[in-house]
Amino acid sequence: MKNFFITGGAGYVGSHCAISLINNGYKPIILDNFSNSYQSTIKNLETITNKKITFYNVDIRDKKKLKSIMKKHSCYAVIHCAGSKSVFESVKKPIDYFDNNIGSTLSLLECMKESNVFKLIFSSSANLYNEKQILPLKETSKIGNTKNPYGNTKYIIERILMDLVKSDNRWSIRIARYFNPISNHSSGLIKENPIGIPNNLVPCIIKVAQKKIPLLKIFGKNYKTKDGTGIRDYIHVMDLAEGHVAMIKNNRLKKGLKIYNFGTGKGSSVLEVIKLFEKQTGIPISFKFTKRREGDVAASYCSPKKALKELNWKNKYDLKQAMMDIKKIL
Repeated sequence: MKNFFITGGAGYVGSHCAISLINNGYKPIILDNFSNSYQSTIKNLETITNKKITFYNVDIRDKKKLKSIMKKHSCYAVIHCAGSKSVFESVKKPIDYFDNNIGSTLSLLECMKESNVFKLIFSSSANLYNEKQILPLKETSKIGNTKNPYGNTKYIIERILMDLVKSDNRWSIRIARYFNPISNHSSGLIKENPIGIPNNLVPCIIKVAQKKIPLLKIFGKNYKTKDGTGIRDYIHVMDLAEGHVAMIKNNRLKKGLKIYNFGTGKGSSVLEVIKLFEKQTGIPISFKFTKRREGDVAASYCSPKKALKELNWKNKYDLKQAMMDIKKIL
């Protein structure tokens, strides 16, 4: 059984990846400092999978501790999900984002090299695509003219990984550019549950539905879109988790670097998401329009054709199914 370290493995995407790995006969080993996740997630994963989960409470910037963990386990590959991920927060705290996201990646790469582990899947983001490009966005679309420090960290890490592969042909690196992961495992036991006030649309809708916040703020109503609100490509988190497995299966982690978009290829507006949530759950969502947020773009959705062609991956779940799964956590 192959071992996979998942950095940020108790977080939203990392925990769902752990389920997909176990379902496909792999063993996840979770590394997390629980700065934006909960230790209870480990117990919930054990309930869902009926397997004992190995985990370490570690900040992966701590090289000494990370090296000692990597010595204990033979490791086939690392799925690197750790990192701060709020666009809005990154505009307020750019130094924290550069320190955490880039610093942790450099530490991880150094420890992997010392441990002779050269296979890596990196969680990147649609945030690094340039604005005002022809949609849908392809892996070859222009990147780097990012609007926020979060996007900048992802862009810089991608450049580091590209330079690394050029300098050392032992590395097998896959970059997964996530669009907008939403929803949760069908059990409802794990979910997107950020510490503090969420910044992403669907977690905010959930907080309103649970009466934890009074209303939803919609940032901008005058974008050049079908209803004036921002358009995004919302992908069910379990589809995204399966995308990671698709990169691993059938010896697909071959040497070199490859990039894949993970999305549905379809954009939905903020108002469309709210209406579908209301329809599937029967819960009305109060909202008000407010000014645009710094760092937001009008529309973003991808072409997932490369993942279909090379990995035989495509999304199984639509927005309706995502909302039906969310209903289980309300």
